[in-house]
Amino acid sequence: MSNSEQSEAGFLSKSDCIVRYEPSQEPLSIEVRSSVRALFETQIRQCVLRIFQEFDVTKGRIAIEDDGALDLVISARVEAVLRQAGYLSQMKTMSPEKGKYGVSLVSSNGAGFTQSSRRVRLYMPGDQPHFAVNADFYGADILIFDLEDSVAQSRKCEARILVRRFLENSFLFRKSARAVRINPLSTEESMLDLAEIVPAKPDIVLLPKCETADDIKRLDALLSEHENRCGTMPGGIQIMPIIETAKGVLAARGIACASKRTSGLCFGYEDFSRDIQSSSDILGKALLMHSGSMHQIDSLLARETIVLAARAAGIEPYDSSYGDIDNTEGLLMSCYEARALGFAGKSVIHPSQIPYVRKAFMPTAEELHQAQAIVAAYEESFSTGKGAIVVDGQMVDIPVVEKARRIIEEFDYGE
Repeated sequence: MSNSEQSEAGFLSKSDCIVRYEPSQEPLSIEVRSSVRALFETQIRQCVLRIFQEFDVTKGRIAIEDDGALDLVISARVEAVLRQAGYLSQMKTMSPEKGKYGVSLVSSNGAGFTQSSRRVRLYMPGDQPHFAVNADFYGADILIFDLEDSVAQSRKCEARILVRRFLENSFLFRKSARAVRINPLSTEESMLDLAEIVPAKPDIVLLPKCETADDIKRLDALLSEHENRCGTMPGGIQIMPIIETAKGVLAARGIACASKRTSGLCFGYEDFSRDIQSSSDILGKALLMHSGSMHQIDSLLARETIVLAARAAGIEPYDSSYGDIDNTEGLLMSCYEARALGFAGKSVIHPSQIPYVRKAFMPTAEELHQAQAIVAAYEESFSTGKGAIVVDGQMVDIPVVEKARRIIEEFDYGE
């Protein structure tokens, strides 16, 4: 990069900052404009200097326009402009920062989670920190940092830097598992994504546009390669394939069984409908004549195929997001339909959708009472040596009891 060429990263928006760097032969100068300048200018300058020291850069001009960004965000933006300028970090590993608001940013490698605690998965644009900063308050089970569709090609690099910094400083995510949707394996960006994020130990990697079992085997091998290089626990990162094409649907069974890392099978409706060339206008007319008014009827076979493949492999199936964030009635209908088909949860694109999805996938009071009655009758029969069990006219056998226990467990988790 020539001395006159300027690099830039970030947005002038809440919890973010714009950082501009111009190389020069003059000693480093730092200009700070901030909504919290009176309180935190010194801390901001110290943060900038720390990153420059990591890159062993002592010259140039850097200007920061800040709107309350955390230190990790400022660090990510400064790192991005230096890497755009062609500099390489001298640090082998990044260390958690001390926040400018007095919070110790200690990496926790994500919150604990189980298969039964994944009803709601919130997508967050990887290049914008606002949602991530407040994510712990939203109540999502999995937080997905998106490096694919929501990030412009020109911002892929700074997005993965920002995501890595969030993963390294995961004090914000004590209640949720941390996941990253990388770019498709067919792109060079996916290799850069993995190299950047695997050392920061996300809990899950989501693979979009997954079409074959070989895609999963390749991702498994790449994760193992990066884990070995970083000295982290092999197999510690889980995989969630996203099936979004006709080819992927037809290969769902093999995809679900391709790796021990695979913990869930996800469906992506928008790309799927485009791939099969379904028409929303024609579907709308068809639904007017369909008394059941089934949501996304063009994907019914695909969704049920994914449910069957996931359940057969012993993992959970997850439905696609609902795009209209203002239509809560439509969202609930979509959720109830997904649950009826056998999906374990649904992704969301806005925090306001979370309580509706959680409500829809949580057992109702009626279902709970029925399940409790079944378990109680079974346990009494088992202890007294009685024969056949009938509850409300229904014969009760082991599969019915197991389903009832699962409903009780899911209700307890939801509470």
